[in-house]
Amino acid sequence: MDNINTFRQLYYTCKEKNKAIYEVALDYEASQGEYSEYHVRLQAKKSLDAMKDAIKTGLNCTEPSPSGMSGDDCDKLQKTSAKSILGSTPQKMMKYALATSEQNLRMGRIVACPTAGSCGIVPAVLIAFAEDNNISENEQINALITAGEVGRLVANKMALAGAVGGCQAECGVASAMAAAALTQMRGGSVKQIINAVALALKNILGLTCDPVCGLVEIPCVKRNPFLAIHAVTASELAMADIISKIPIDEVVDAMEQTGQLMSPLLKESSQGGLAKTKTAIALEKNILK
Repeated sequence: MDNINTFRQLYYTCKEKNKAIYEVALDYEASQGEYSEYHVRLQAKKSLDAMKDAIKTGLNCTEPSPSGMSGDDCDKLQKTSAKSILGSTPQKMMKYALATSEQNLRMGRIVACPTAGSCGIVPAVLIAFAEDNNISENEQINALITAGEVGRLVANKMALAGAVGGCQAECGVASAMAAAALTQMRGGSVKQIINAVALALKNILGLTCDPVCGLVEIPCVKRNPFLAIHAVTASELAMADIISKIPIDEVVDAMEQTGQLMSPLLKESSQGGLAKTKTAIALEKNILK
């Protein structure tokens, strides 16, 4: 199978072969790795199961992170869910995102999708929607493979790391992946799925990576539920056929350029932004003690 390196190539391959994104991705992964499609789906199922385990464990744990700065946000949200103005599914997505992200802080088993700091976004959106809408496991796997193809294509252009592109390359890309997975499960077309990715990415351009104390906690944990809902917004717009005027491949180019222009002080170095506020400096001194 020919290499697929851009979203444009993906779209036209899907159109030519009359296949969904996950089907083309399966073909591509199987041909590149010399695996069977069954093997690729099995690996995706293992990741899906690990995501569900992280959510289940995180929902029932209030153990603080080693720094003591985080670990109980999910518990707080669960206790106040009755007061939410959101519907039950978005509320569940927020809880699942926090549960997974906090498991990462506790050194629990998570799936980096695409990174550990953004690990709560894709699982939260995919699994919460699936639970509330009776989405089969096979369909969930299809959605996860769709999300993975989005991450792969963006990674062809730039490294998905805060040290390279800021948090737009971590939580931003995770949100785009989640938007794709959600739109796939909702029955969206290839065009709508790709457009959801474009809408999610272009509206998070410039997000800095400025972790307090150099740890993947503040603001990383709370960015996961925020960006989960961001993914829902992108899917909603795309399913209404509201399009991104800038094509997705150009959005990715813009994200790469934005990362290059971003100050090194705001790319995981903890030398600027939130990491150098008065409170952050005080927290850092306390942890070093």
